[in-house]
Amino acid sequence: MEEKCAILDCGGQYTKVIDRKVRELGVKSEIFPIGVEPEKLDGFGGIILSGGPSSVWESGAPKYDGRIFEKGIPVLGICYGMQLISDHFGGKVVPNYKTEYGQIEINIDNTCPLFEGLEKCEKVLMSHGDAVEKLAEGFVQVADTDGVTAGIYNADKKIAAVQFHPEVDPTVHGLDILRNFLRKICLFKDTYALEDRIQTSVDMIRRRVGDGKVVVLVSGGVDSAVTAALLVKALRPEQVYGIHIDHGLMRKDESDKICENLYKLGLTQMQRINAENEFFNTPLEIEGEKYLPLSQTTEPEKKRAIIGHMFFVVTEEAAKKLDLDFETAYLGQGTLRPDLIESGNPDVSGYAHKIKTHHNDVGVIRKLRDKGHVIETNWDWHKDEVRQVARMLGLDEEIASRQPFPGPGLGVRILCTDKSGTAFDSEDGTKKHNTLARFVSDTQNTYTGVLAPIQSVGVQGDHRSYKNMAVLFENGEEGDPADTDIDSLFALAKKIPNGLSYINRVTYCLNLAKEPERELFCSPSYICHEAAELLRELDDITTRHLMNKNLAQCFAVLLPVSAHEGKKYSVAMRAVCTTDFMTAQSAVPGKEIPLGALKAARDEIVERFGDKISLVLYDVTGKPPATVEWE
Repeated sequence: MEEKCAILDCGGQYTKVIDRKVRELGVKSEIFPIGVEPEKLDGFGGIILSGGPSSVWESGAPKYDGRIFEKGIPVLGICYGMQLISDHFGGKVVPNYKTEYGQIEINIDNTCPLFEGLEKCEKVLMSHGDAVEKLAEGFVQVADTDGVTAGIYNADKKIAAVQFHPEVDPTVHGLDILRNFLRKICLFKDTYALEDRIQTSVDMIRRRVGDGKVVVLVSGGVDSAVTAALLVKALRPEQVYGIHIDHGLMRKDESDKICENLYKLGLTQMQRINAENEFFNTPLEIEGEKYLPLSQTTEPEKKRAIIGHMFFVVTEEAAKKLDLDFETAYLGQGTLRPDLIESGNPDVSGYAHKIKTHHNDVGVIRKLRDKGHVIETNWDWHKDEVRQVARMLGLDEEIASRQPFPGPGLGVRILCTDKSGTAFDSEDGTKKHNTLARFVSDTQNTYTGVLAPIQSVGVQGDHRSYKNMAVLFENGEEGDPADTDIDSLFALAKKIPNGLSYINRVTYCLNLAKEPERELFCSPSYICHEAAELLRELDDITTRHLMNKNLAQCFAVLLPVSAHEGKKYSVAMRAVCTTDFMTAQSAVPGKEIPLGALKAARDEIVERFGDKISLVLYDVTGKPPATVEWE
C-alpha cells in the first residue's frame, strides 16, 4: 500500500508549509479540512493536525469527527492541534495562561521518539495565547517552557503533539521532529518524489487555455516572471500578452529594469503603462462600497483593496485596446500559496483568518477565478519553490534571487494617518505608554521604551493584529547608538510583544543617543507623489547598503511620526531572513548585516534627508508577532 500522510487543516497560516515539509521528507501528503469524514482517511499511515486561529473552548471552534482518533493511525498535533487533542481526550485548555510569540527555548525529553537525536534544550517558534493546563489521561509531558506544557505524548495511542511549530525555520530542528514522527512513529519507509513541476504547469496551461489568449501581469518579481516564462514555454508567442503597470509606487528605476528583463524572457508582446494618476486619484466602488481615492485613504486594508482593484481596472482597459476581454481571454498572475492563505481565501482553508488582502486575491479576481479565467502557475508553491522553478527554467539569477516586492509596492510602505497628536492625547494611550515604559525599565536599564502614536499589521496566534509600535532608545549621552549590545536589544524586543498584548512591533532608534525631549507625534499623511519620491530614495539607500546574500528582503518604510518640529517623517529600515516568508527573523546587525553597513545607511539618510526625517529606526521584530511588511 502506498505510504501517505493526511494533513488536517484547522485554519493555520502554516498548513501548506507542513505539506511542503512532509513532501521534502519523502512522504506523499494530502490536505483535508479538520471536519473530514473519518472514512476518507482510510489508507493513510499518519495524520497531522495543523495550527489555527481559534480556541478549543470558544463557540466558533472548528468542528471535527472524533472517530479520526479511533482509527489507530499515528497523530501529530501542532499548536491548535495539540489543544484540540488535549481537549478531546479530557485535558484542560485555558486562555491567556502564557502568551508566547517568536523564537523561544524549550526543554524536551529526548527519550521520546518524537525528539530522538535532539538536545535537551531546543529553539522553537511559538505563536499562541492558550495553553494546556491539565494533561489528558494517558498523556505525558515531553516538552515545556518554564513549566508550561510544550509537548505531550501517548505511546499506546501513538499520538504526539507540540505547542510550537516544527514546520517553520525558526524551530531550528523542526525538520528532524517531523522526520521522527514520519519515520519513527508512523514507521514510513518509502520515499516519495515530487512530480515534474514545470511539465505539470505546461500541461495545465495548454489544457486550460487551448488556442485562447492570456494577458499576464508582470511586476518584475520572480513570481510573475516564472508565470510569464511558463506561459511563453507552453503557448505560441502570439497567445501571450504582457502588461507592466507602473502605479507610481515602484522602487527606484524599477520599471526600466523590469521591461528589459521581460523582453529577454521572450515576452515580445509587452505593454508598459504609467498609471500613477489613475491609482492615486480615482474614486472607486468596490463590491457596492464607495472608496475615496488612494491619496485620501489611510486604512491599510482599504489601501490594498483600492490598489488591487485598480490593477484590474487598468489591465482590463489595456486588454480592450488589444481587442481582448476576460469573458474569452485569460488573466495570468504569479499568485503564491502564502498570498491565498494570508488573504483568508476560502479555496485554501475554510478556517484561516485574513492577515492582509493581497492585490492578486481581491474580490474581482476571485470572481474571474470562479469563471475559470485566471491562470496561476504558482498557486501551490511557496517562494523558495518558485525560485527553484525559475532556475530550472533557466531564468537569470538576477530574477531568480530577486528580493520580493509586494504588488501594492510602496503603497504598503508609506504608513498613512488622518490623525495628529501624541500617544498621550488619550487616557488609554497614556496608560499604554506608561505600562511600556515600566515594562522596559523593569526588564533592564539600558533602554527607554516609548509608545509610537501609530499602528502596523502583525500576525499573532494565526490572527491578523493591528497594534501599536514600541520605539526603543538607548539610555546614553554619548557614543553611537548603533554600537549597542545587540543581543540585549533583540532579547528585549522579543519580550515586549509577549508581555504587552497591545504591541506587535518593536523598533530601535539609530540616530539619537537617548530618548528625545518631546513626545513622539504623528501628523496627517497620505500617499502622494512627494511621499513616494522620498521613500524611493530612502529605500534605495537602505537596499544599496544592507542587501546581501544573507537576507531574503530589505526595504525602508516611511512613517508619519516625528520627535522634531518641522520634520514630518521618520524612516524604518527592515531586513529579514527567511525561506518561505510565512515566518521571518529580523536580521541581526553584526551577523546577517555588517554593522558598518547599517551605520552607512543611517548616515546617508541623515546627511541627505535630515531636514525631512526625524528618526532613523531599525525594525527588530520577527514574524510573528509582526508581519514582514508593515501593512
